[in-house]
Amino acid sequence: MKKVALVLGSDSDWPVIKPAREQLKFYGIDYEVRVLSAHRTPEEAAEYARQARDHGFGVIICAAGMAAHLAGAFAAHTILPVIGIPVKGGMLDGLDALLSTVQMPPGIPVAAVTVNGAKNAAILAAEILAVSDSTLAAKLSEERENIRRQTLEKDIK
Repeated sequence: MKKVALVLGSDSDWPVIKPAREQLKFYGIDYEVRVLSAHRTPEEAAEYARQARDHGFGVIICAAGMAAHLAGAFAAHTILPVIGIPVKGGMLDGLDALLSTVQMPPGIPVAAVTVNGAKNAAILAAEILAVSDSTLAAKLSEERENIRRQTLEKDIK
């Protein structure tokens, strides 16, 4: 199975990305966590993105706040799917990060999840990897069924 890269624009984003790590562990997906910045370490970030596919990665998840250029910078340097997690904070409380993540030019897509939506980012990464992994697809289907059952139980209460 391919790995997932979890890239934080700053180590202060660790509490936000932690649920993604937990979800990837739940699915049995190997991952690597890096702190790389589109602005403070642009060369290192670009090189990591360029080499990600050769190093066995199948999806890259980037978490960044405010200007949130990290996911876009990664997408510019790889053909792997990139998922952006806009991080809450700054003057606009995450709206600026959300808009920076989704406003990509044609030809350089970035998938975006909700502000601080690390768990959904990991689930989306798993769904992407499950296209070619039937065992992972079965785990995802089982989890969906569990969510459905739990919701119906709450409805009964």
